Amino acid sequence: MTAPYPFTALVGMADLRLALLLNAVSPAVGGVLVRGEKGTAKSTAVRALAALLPGIDVVAGCRFSCDPAAPDPGCPDGPHEPGAGAVRPARMVELPVGASEDRLVGALDIERALADGVKAFEPGLLADAHRGVLYVDEVNLLHDHLIDLLLDAAAMGASYVEREGVSVRHAARFLLVGTMNPEEGELRPQLLDRFGLTVEVAASRDTDERVEVVRRRLAYDEDPAGFAVRWADEEGALRERVAAARALLPRVRLGDGALRQIAAVCAAFEVDGMRADIVTARTSTALAAWAGRTEVTTEDVRQAALLSLPHRRRRAPFDAPGLDEDKLDEVLRDAGGGDDDPDPGPGPEGRDGQDGQEGPDGPGGPDGPGGGRPPQGAPGAPEQAPPAGPDAPGQRVPEQRPDSDASPGTDAPHGPGDPREAAPADGGAAGGAGGERGAVGAAEPFRARRLDVPGLGEGAAGRRSRARTAHGRTTGARRPQGALTKLHLAATVRAAAPHQRDRGRRGPGLVVRRDDLREAVREGREGNLVLFVVDASGSMAARKRMSAVKGAVLSLLLDAYQRRDKVGLITFRGSEAAVALPPTSSVDAGAARLERLPTGGRTPLAAGLLKAREVLRIERLRDPSRRPLLVVVTDGRATGGVDPVGRAGRAARLLADDKVASVVVDCESGPVRLGLAGALAQDLRGTPVTLDELRADSVTALVRDARATNTPRIVRKTRRAA
Repeated sequence: MTAPYPFTALVGMADLRLALLLNAVSPAVGGVLVRGEKGTAKSTAVRALAALLPGIDVVAGCRFSCDPAAPDPGCPDGPHEPGAGAVRPARMVELPVGASEDRLVGALDIERALADGVKAFEPGLLADAHRGVLYVDEVNLLHDHLIDLLLDAAAMGASYVEREGVSVRHAARFLLVGTMNPEEGELRPQLLDRFGLTVEVAASRDTDERVEVVRRRLAYDEDPAGFAVRWADEEGALRERVAAARALLPRVRLGDGALRQIAAVCAAFEVDGMRADIVTARTSTALAAWAGRTEVTTEDVRQAALLSLPHRRRRAPFDAPGLDEDKLDEVLRDAGGGDDDPDPGPGPEGRDGQDGQEGPDGPGGPDGPGGGRPPQGAPGAPEQAPPAGPDAPGQRVPEQRPDSDASPGTDAPHGPGDPREAAPADGGAAGGAGGERGAVGAAEPFRARRLDVPGLGEGAAGRRSRARTAHGRTTGARRPQGALTKLHLAATVRAAAPHQRDRGRRGPGLVVRRDDLREAVREGREGNLVLFVVDASGSMAARKRMSAVKGAVLSLLLDAYQRRDKVGLITFRGSEAAVALPPTSSVDAGAARLERLPTGGRTPLAAGLLKAREVLRIERLRDPSRRPLLVVVTDGRATGGVDPVGRAGRAARLLADDKVASVVVDCESGPVRLGLAGALAQDLRGTPVTLDELRADSVTALVRDARATNTPRIVRKTRRAA
């Protein structure tokens, strides 16, 4: 087995290392969520942490890692008698993104329970992670019901498996660490709140640090065992420090002054509930223990707030996590901290040891995987000043927005001499060409009606269209296809009842055989791919109209976020169409691209529809089970080239032949309307909807009577949004 990368060989990322170490000292802190761009050693740091955790005593033969000094009285492998046990290293268990519910919580063998009367339970990953580390890479891509199960177990310290009245419970206390790339979608605010701490990571822009990262990584890849040996002393010293901090933790005093500061900070930043106060208090005491003190100081409270509050400031789906440090310092001063605090004094390895670093080449040194020289700060090495810059404790790494650069194919501002024709004064002439205009702000978003795809799908779990899912209401029963998952008890009884006399049943009860078993067929909702095709031409460029259009699309993006959809954005203007946002789970990126959408030029409607068809073709190959919903936002006008209206109609009919469900948002305004968007919707065999009809509180009927063959009813008439 390859030796894990040493934790002390990591370069930079002081906040990440500190957050992981604080959870190792006090698992009650509640875990860490690591947010950052790809390739920043998030997974490497988490895997390296497990090697620092002290070994644990376990009952020999217990699959649930019970402590022999205090065995779990409800352990499925119990009862255990207190006594001596075996010692093994703490485990780090990885939860794959595609894991099933049974793999996570364990599987109860319903067939044996019913047919043989035996309660057989196969432990899952939660049992394996008990008293260790549970690591979830790309936690934002995990299905919502699995995240709920995971976080409930982390909060309660136990896992419950219920199957048709048969129940199994076992202890599940672990250090939960999740990593995510915000470009691939955000977690819901309610789920963010369940992680104790959060850390933003980004690759260093310092040349020397990047060189050191590469040097160490290459040295590790060449000889993992030899590289680990060179860092063994530093790893041992840090492991001892974690053990010493754990022993000191019960003696740390959280005074009334520090408690008032914590309460004042949480109130000032308007975080919901009391979990933030509790996590900040636990983190403050862990910080004091890590520094070798028995008294919590203002600096502990400040550092704890920087780790525990930023993700709890995300109140709305498009809000970015963050914390105003100037405001934080002001609140701490007003709450009575500062000069009256006791002198924190040096920790076991100096004040800079608070972030877990012995020097610039130790855990707090230049960073990341690579190189081979032992860190300074080892016994006998000269003292080093705390590292300055973005990796120093208390310094926050600014969030890297996924939309910081325009994606390939988006329209960039044109330089002088760009041969663009000026748009008409009202921005609405059918054939008007239009010069490029600055981005117009979006109107206030509103609660949008649900648009859904007709039929019954089998895509990823979500909240939009009807689908066969593992969770939802029971609609029928069938013979098991593979391992039995959800038993349909009534159907099983009905299948077994006619055979009782032939099976020699004596007295009460029911003789059930495997052939009688029936599993439930469930219907729930799936997430879809919502592809927006937005007209950004001169006919749409009137400021008031474009503001309303952006507000409507932003409302639909918010709806897509809440319904767990993937989204994509195509814009067309001038002479071509461009993919402004490839299909992604990051609705935030779609909102940002929409905000700075330029307008002007002719209306290549056919190009926009054909680009959408190409994008949907590629996505169908990548994810055949995810059904698309095309949302075309336009006034229906088509200009430029030969026969623009005819080409647009032919492109629309191609999409209709592909059986793509579609909605046309009619943006036409004014007393005289041409009804071109309605004609486009007819070619698409979709549904036309006005901007006003998108509102969930609208009393306007949204769907025309679908008398034409194959006309999908995408929008349910005056039905409340689910």
